[in-house]
Amino acid sequence: MSAFLSGMGIGAGLIIAIGAQNAFVLAQGLRKHHHISVALVCALCDTIFITIGVAGLGALVSENPLWSSIMAWGGAGFLFWYGLSSFRALFSDHSLKHEKAKNRGLKEVLMITLALTLLNPHVYLDTIVLLGGIAAQYSDEQRPFFGMGAILSSFLWFTTISVGAAWLSPYLARPITWKILDFLTGVVMWVVAASLLINLYN
Repeated sequence: MSAFLSGMGIGAGLIIAIGAQNAFVLAQGLRKHHHISVALVCALCDTIFITIGVAGLGALVSENPLWSSIMAWGGAGFLFWYGLSSFRALFSDHSLKHEKAKNRGLKEVLMITLALTLLNPHVYLDTIVLLGGIAAQYSDEQRPFFGMGAILSSFLWFTTISVGAAWLSPYLARPITWKILDFLTGVVMWVVAASLLINLYN
């Protein structure tokens, strides 16, 4: 039980940190647009990565400089483009922008979700490397419970912000709210993109 609770606590601490993925889940929740599917995809990706990390395969990512460089540049490029799109949306008509977002099909939304997840090296660092490294401190019997605790935190977090944002959307569905959200999303995307490149050269 202690390993399970430790996994929940540490997993929550890493997952709850503001990032590109969380910003996108929040935005989709406020739009009530495929938000449950987006949350489930994020949680399922975390499940896969946490399982890999707990199984002791974190070295596949952390010890491969070429892989890290490719992921950093690819992720930074995508996040810069998505952040630029958010900043440009500040100067567009809110109603038209909202309708355009609503017109995105499930496939397109899930592809963006996967891109924000798979092109961000921080996701691998948090789930595979950090959680995997901490899990290695536990015995073979305790390690699966640590992993299950971290996985549960992921499902609870993404479901909460997705459903919570959808529940609050009637109170936040104003043009100024969407402009603030666009601005904050753009800032988060660019900060994460910059951090990827800074960490790469450090």
